[in-house]
Amino acid sequence: MKKLIKRVLTFLLIALVIVITWFAWPRLPIITAFAAKGMCSSVFLADKSPERVAAEDLSFFPISLAKCKIDYEEKSVTAKVLGLAKRKVVFREGLGAVIVLDKPEEELMADSFTIPDPGYSQDTIPWPKGDVLPETLPEGVDYEKLNTILDEAIDSPDAEPFKKTLGVAVVYNNELIGENYLDGYNAWTKFHGWSMTKTVTGAMAGALVDEGRMDMDAPVNIPDWAGDDRKNITLDNIIHMSSGLEWVENYFTISSATVMLMQSDDMFTSVTSCQLEHEPGTYWNYSSGDANLLSGLLRTAIGDMNEYLGYAYTRLFHRIGMLNTTVETDASGLFVASSYSYGSTRDWARFGMLFLNKGIFESDTVLTTEWVEYMKSPVPASDGQYAGTFWLQEPDPGNALVDVPDDIFFADGFLGQRVYVIPSRNLVVVRMGYSLSNFSVNDFLRDIISTLPE
Repeated sequence: MKKLIKRVLTFLLIALVIVITWFAWPRLPIITAFAAKGMCSSVFLADKSPERVAAEDLSFFPISLAKCKIDYEEKSVTAKVLGLAKRKVVFREGLGAVIVLDKPEEELMADSFTIPDPGYSQDTIPWPKGDVLPETLPEGVDYEKLNTILDEAIDSPDAEPFKKTLGVAVVYNNELIGENYLDGYNAWTKFHGWSMTKTVTGAMAGALVDEGRMDMDAPVNIPDWAGDDRKNITLDNIIHMSSGLEWVENYFTISSATVMLMQSDDMFTSVTSCQLEHEPGTYWNYSSGDANLLSGLLRTAIGDMNEYLGYAYTRLFHRIGMLNTTVETDASGLFVASSYSYGSTRDWARFGMLFLNKGIFESDTVLTTEWVEYMKSPVPASDGQYAGTFWLQEPDPGNALVDVPDDIFFADGFLGQRVYVIPSRNLVVVRMGYSLSNFSVNDFLRDIISTLPE
């Protein structure tokens, strides 16, 4: 009997090892790449402490399994899980952090870009382009109630993380009427915007269309697609995430998205290699692949690499006061439009204001009214859920916006970053955080709206 029990236990142990090896081993490099990338960007770009990065940005399972080692002199981060699946990420000035994969580390570390000078300082310029706030605020707002709402959105310094909000800001009638931050952060702290970067890319595409450098309805003319039905995909299809390309968007396992982000030097080529699964324009599928495909098309349309790397700054950010926002590239120099931007809460509020005011910022027509309308109009194949890189409905039914005006549209980032625009209330609300599990965005917006005059 003892021998039988021993054999059974041995068999079960071997089976467990096989299952763990089959399931976990291929995923470990994705876990360590994710952790090293997040730590490197947050420390060297956003200037966060490693302890806070681990407790916030990298706090969820299985990413929390990874252990990071930081080299401050080299500006790099190495991550492992139980000593295995080592991944290294290096930081490049002006380009952000990048995973060391096929391109030699020495070449990656030699890459850099000088972000163009905006030509002004926000310290002496009034809001919204600057940071000098007015002495008086719009009348009719219940500021005592509003400040209570903003205070309750943030975990107190001595409490365990629960609501997991990093920063909030409220703009009403184009004035910043309230903001609040988790202890240790402020109006200039850069937070990871994740998929809100997609909406930034939508704005960049609009600028190029307005300039006549891109055609919405023409096939995108990717050479590798010339011999099959992918040649029919248009810019409109891609912006609407209706390209029809085969794609799986899942950040917690091996998927098209994680392979692209964590195992590819050239994310554009990673996407152009995907096969067609649906006729273009007939099927909506939320896809970080389509976002990076769009980024590659922007690069082609612009032509000059330096202009491409600076385009988000000179054409968009600097014109609306987003001076505390940075976009990152992959090893090939592609702006990672799906996921990699870091910006302050105030900057995201300014971004929302651009769309609240139909593309005009302080009398500067940054985008045409037609393009703004396009970006917030429903995608035919999405059943009213998604627009031209803006969301119209919360993707998680548990976060449904049932108590807010129907004209709301918003940018949505992984783990709970949001820029809500509500034109009927002249309102922009920003929430930066690292989870929505204990935070009701519906209640937050409803309560803020209740403080405004009718």
